Amino acid sequence: MTTKRSFVSRSLKVVKWAAMGVGVLVVAALAGGAIYEQFAKREAFERFPPRGQMVDIGGRRIHLDCRGAGTPTVILESGLDINGSLSWYKIQDEIAKITRTCSYDRAGIMWSDAPPHKQDGDHVAQDLHATLAAAGIDGPLVLIGHSLGGPYMMNYTRQFGSDVKGLVFVDASHPDQIRRLAAPGTKPKPPELPAFMYVLAKLSWTGAARLIDLPGDPDEPKAVTAARNAYLGHSIKGAVAEISALETILNQGGRLRDLGNRPIVVLTAMKPYSLAALAEERLTPKQGAAQQKRWLELHDEEAGWSRRSRHESLSDSGHYVQNDRPDAVIRAADEIVAAVRGAPGGK
Repeated sequence: MTTKRSFVSRSLKVVKWAAMGVGVLVVAALAGGAIYEQFAKREAFERFPPRGQMVDIGGRRIHLDCRGAGTPTVILESGLDINGSLSWYKIQDEIAKITRTCSYDRAGIMWSDAPPHKQDGDHVAQDLHATLAAAGIDGPLVLIGHSLGGPYMMNYTRQFGSDVKGLVFVDASHPDQIRRLAAPGTKPKPPELPAFMYVLAKLSWTGAARLIDLPGDPDEPKAVTAARNAYLGHSIKGAVAEISALETILNQGGRLRDLGNRPIVVLTAMKPYSLAALAEERLTPKQGAAQQKRWLELHDEEAGWSRRSRHESLSDSGHYVQNDRPDAVIRAADEIVAAVRGAPGGK
């Protein structure tokens, strides 16, 4: 009996010491990862410096990349992703041939510092307004927004609309989309990022995100892909913060649905869903077609927010119209800039 108790006691001690050893190794790995992440951040900034200027808006910085010259100034508002200003690599230089064109990174994405507050439409609008003011850009403005950039630019127009003279909606989100895109008989549910992104956001301080190498589009410049991956850990936290506030952002953007006589163009991606996309969304081909029809109807409504609008449906483009059909976005930008220049007081 004594021998058995002695064996159990020794076994428990071995397990205890093994657990402590594993704990020490985990702590050491995390500490090493945290130190590595700090060096890697510095290296990323040296290898992939900001393409524009870092604008101080009161103790933190927003990255603003302006190219070209002339008025009105076009502001490119990216969608909910980790790309930020890199979203416009195919079209910014082309629109900059027409007029001054600025892309930027929202707080917590790519080169811009993380915000000290929860991210939502009001804060994004205030950040952009402060950035433009600090950079000496005071309008007139043409806003071009992709995806969630639509509600963001509507929210900006609601708060600072005196400078906003025209808008382009690039397959933009609609404030009622969560409810109205839900399949009949199902409960409306906001979309979620892949689970691994939430985990990476929590563990970004350990350098875990640097173990991932996200591929870019086939024709995407390698420098763009490399820069995105270099800032992946930082941008994932920003994207998670935004999707966590998605319903708030949509509701804030929906407070304005009357753009008056401002010229607008609405571009709708209507390329049929691939089998992979249908499987990911758990939709049948018939359900996918019905959802796309509802999407088109939502964009018809967006076009109705102005008395001077044009709605273009693109059967050969997916959601990232600026990549699939850059010509359509450039043409829309040219059209709105010309309309603004032709208005009384325009240049």
